[in-house]
Amino acid sequence: MGTLGGSHDTRHWSKPVSPASLPAVPSLSPLPSTPSLQCHYAAPESTTTWQFDFDAATTRGVTSDSARYSTGICDSVAMIDSVQSGCYVVLLTLMLASNFVLIPVPVQLITSAAAIVYIGSTLSLKLKHAREASGEKNEEVMKAEDAYMFPLLGSGVLLGLYILFKVFDKDLVNLLLTSYFALIGAYSLTEAFSPLLSRVLFQGSPRVFTRNLKVPFYGAYKLELSTAWMLTFVFAAAFAAAWFQTKHYLLNNIFGISLSIKGIESLSLGSFKVGAILLCGLFFYDIFWVFGTDVMVTVATSFDAPIKLIFPREFATETEKQKNSILGLGDIVIPGIFVALLLRYDAHRANVTSSEQSFPKPFFHVNLLFYVLGLVATVAVMFIFNAAQPALLYLVPACLGSALVTALVRGEFKELLAYSEEEDEEEDSDKDDKKEDEEDKKSK
Repeated sequence: MGTLGGSHDTRHWSKPVSPASLPAVPSLSPLPSTPSLQCHYAAPESTTTWQFDFDAATTRGVTSDSARYSTGICDSVAMIDSVQSGCYVVLLTLMLASNFVLIPVPVQLITSAAAIVYIGSTLSLKLKHAREASGEKNEEVMKAEDAYMFPLLGSGVLLGLYILFKVFDKDLVNLLLTSYFALIGAYSLTEAFSPLLSRVLFQGSPRVFTRNLKVPFYGAYKLELSTAWMLTFVFAAAFAAAWFQTKHYLLNNIFGISLSIKGIESLSLGSFKVGAILLCGLFFYDIFWVFGTDVMVTVATSFDAPIKLIFPREFATETEKQKNSILGLGDIVIPGIFVALLLRYDAHRANVTSSEQSFPKPFFHVNLLFYVLGLVATVAVMFIFNAAQPALLYLVPACLGSALVTALVRGEFKELLAYSEEEDEEEDSDKDDKKEDEEDKKSK
């Protein structure tokens, strides 16, 4: 949420065999980029192990049809992990290269935003399936009343920050806020990059330490820490300390990316209708605060915290400071959680219950494409008119419109409007209860 525009110094963007015959895939190793890819399947009540060696084009322990089915699953998992890992590599490459080479801002902005949304969306689907497998209910589901209130609450926070910067010393306000964001950033950075480190160093199966704790005013809490998570946290804490001291834009971007990925992964809109309400509300919110007042731009430029991604537009010289362009995290996370919702809807349509399963993703792919096109339009208008632009003015019609048109073309308009993840969770719970009842009857 925010502006796309700028002044002389800064431009602003805020903004086949039956599957039942084979068990689920417990692991995938090694990394998809390695020459040999193997998937191992072990039936729960059998000592038989199936192994597929794709490079040798041989299959042992299963029929050819089963091999083809399992090979398809493994290829799908490899592709998803490869794309996700590729997005991480793209983000890191852009950040590091921009410190030495002046990369065109539109290239940095659009590529970074698309990669973040892809990573966050795929992680949100994995999180949903993990919760379903463990029977955990998602407590972070947005309801319709939350969506209606969000623009009002956002306006209050924005106006409050504006007043703080006007009334109190800006350095003091930034000190308090950056201390808070350093802690939040370290956690978010760990959550965002520990999956990548897990695949690189531990082949996706790091050792996990668990301990049951009693937290005051909260109750029982099960602490789970993997070696990949703890190792990532060490680096994240070092980054947080370095950012707190230097406020370097590269460190800021690392935290901003991690916050965006974690936000898209964790936040759930609950249903398509709630997502539509939220996007429409923030559509008008963005227009008002960008075109109607200077509040958005003032806060974005004064707030020295990772609430934006910073891209060098002109390097510093002996007489001039470095000129930067900024992309507000709101214009990544808000459309991102909507794109993630559509990926989960695609999985729901295909009755997919595991992230290892392959399924068509028409809504996700179309929406991600139009999100990118919305960013292109925003950047183009800003350069043409050389004036601040509310990014959601272009992103909301692009994302919401493309989803509705896709549904109409596919004849799934009613299904899309009726989609609710809460009802989906209840159905899954009922199915589990029925299975348990049937097992109890058989045992008796």
